[in-house]
Amino acid sequence: MTMPNTPGAMGSQNMLGAMSKADYRPLVELPNYADAQDLVDFLSDNGFPVGKVRIIGTGLHSVEQVTHRKTKGRAALEGAGSGAWFGLLLGLLLSLFVPGQFWLTMLLAAVVFTALWGALFGFLSHWATRGKRDFASIKGLEASSYEVQVTAEHLAQARQMANL
Repeated sequence: MTMPNTPGAMGSQNMLGAMSKADYRPLVELPNYADAQDLVDFLSDNGFPVGKVRIIGTGLHSVEQVTHRKTKGRAALEGAGSGAWFGLLLGLLLSLFVPGQFWLTMLLAAVVFTALWGALFGFLSHWATRGKRDFASIKGLEASSYEVQVTAEHLAQARQMANL
């Protein structure tokens, strides 16, 4: 079965496929993404057709930044915080259907109830790991360098504009 070629279904994949078939040439290699982004922004600000530019990250590697130690108490506290936010949303929704002055009571009860359940589930989920992962972290991908590439027909113009 084939999917229709619509923007919602396969359009973005076809667009990327068409761009990768274009004849791109290296303009400059930069040590970080911010520099590559600044260059493309500079080109854009000066009227360059940035649809003919791409940034290629090379030497990809995974980076996991440890943010803090995770204890059972901290897991319970984070669970309580998540539960309280959910309770606030639930309480606001339910308070629409409560007559008179009881809406505030409904809201507070929902926040307290879901915060307690969140704390319990946070504690139990951390306890269940048996100390296998006593830290929290943020994972991401980084590249060793970034190459700004431009289609062959626009390379000379890009070099002139960027003084390269």
